[in-house]
Amino acid sequence: MTTGTDTQKTRILIGELASHTGETVSISGWVDVRRDQGKMVFFDFRDRTGIVQGVVLPAKETDEEQTALMAIAKEVKNEFVVRVEGIVNKRPEKNVQAGKLNGDIELEIKGIEILAATEELPFETDAELKLDTYLDYLPYTLRSKRSRAIFKVQSEIIKAYRAFLNNEGFTEFQAPKLIGDDAEGSGEVFEVPYFYDKTAHLATSPQLYKQIMVGALERVFCTGIVFRAEKHSTSRHLNEYTSLDMEIGFIKDHTDLMSVETELMRYIAEHLKNTCSAEFTLLDSSIPEVPAKIPALKLREAQELIFKETGKDNRNEPDLEPEDERWLCEWSKREHGSDFIFVTHYPVSKRPMYTFEDPEDIGFTRSFDLLFRGVEITTGGQRRHEYQNLIDGIKMKGLDPEKFSYYLQAFKYGIPPHGGWGMGLERLTAKFLGLANVKEATLFPRDINRIDTRLSEATESDEVDSVA
Repeated sequence: MTTGTDTQKTRILIGELASHTGETVSISGWVDVRRDQGKMVFFDFRDRTGIVQGVVLPAKETDEEQTALMAIAKEVKNEFVVRVEGIVNKRPEKNVQAGKLNGDIELEIKGIEILAATEELPFETDAELKLDTYLDYLPYTLRSKRSRAIFKVQSEIIKAYRAFLNNEGFTEFQAPKLIGDDAEGSGEVFEVPYFYDKTAHLATSPQLYKQIMVGALERVFCTGIVFRAEKHSTSRHLNEYTSLDMEIGFIKDHTDLMSVETELMRYIAEHLKNTCSAEFTLLDSSIPEVPAKIPALKLREAQELIFKETGKDNRNEPDLEPEDERWLCEWSKREHGSDFIFVTHYPVSKRPMYTFEDPEDIGFTRSFDLLFRGVEITTGGQRRHEYQNLIDGIKMKGLDPEKFSYYLQAFKYGIPPHGGWGMGLERLTAKFLGLANVKEATLFPRDINRIDTRLSEATESDEVDSVA
């Protein structure tokens, strides 16, 4: 249904309206809010660039066109998709909302065309919901201010990740998602029937392909989906996520990688300050200050510190427990003013077959985790680069080198000392924004309970989580 002029004007984006004051314009978007106030109807319209207020003024009895416009305005509801024509007017001084996009203008509506009507909404877009309810209605709840802010931030994180590595001479490549065997030999993989009665697997990591690519391009990175078949149901794990990976040749040791990642985090934080300050304010979150040098402890040093300060004795454990990671981040913030801390030198027994053993600390690897606001966000380290040494690492893990013959070709023909990391985009986003559950930072999450719709009853933890 349409009211107003028949000549359709060129669409103007809402974020550009301030430069069209006094002009009659056409906008298209959604009805974010409709408010009836006396004889007037107010709207907030939104598109990808922002929100603007519009108003339909009262109709005089003799003004048939304005009466028809008011009738349409009364019909339009939240989330209707509309095309609107109107005059961009300056707001009265007393109604100006300083510091807000379009806070000093409003649209005097002259015509409304309904492009798509909505059925009855299940709840208001910005309602506080249990996490499972939020996910059940995700095609709708993604329209909330909160969700749009989260995924704007996520988009800018990956944009900054790419920009930084491109500036550092890296080449992006796309690693395959169908592979013959799991890159790390964990066995927790999804199997896929393949041609000639073979079984393929969904890739848990681009690791083997990154190392091969070092032999061709020296510095490489990839940003793509990976799959993990672990049957977990926690606030920090997913069965499909976006892995931000890189691999770099001609390194001295793992500290070269830690230096690059420190600069990367500084770059991302600065980029978010420049592009997403409004989103962080909306989400009541703070962008971390990344120090010039992120503090670092060896695993055994970290465990000794925890024992000394808390009495908790995990000094012989091969890894940190979640509460250890939280404590170390609190300690790093308190003692060093850093939301980040590196933990290095995990045992050979705990790391994958390709991880380089430190010749100066036998039994421990030149590997690291980067912890951020209580959670591990990156795992990385130096790799075995000598052919026989890598075969020894494969055998040590009880794996068959013949199954890795394709990968091993790269090392037969010369690979420099190298290393890299992998980090989860969704977990990184969640920690930047202080979200309680990684699923809030995941578009269309897949876990043991869900592929779009629920596969089983919600877990107890999911029931108590909520989305503000």
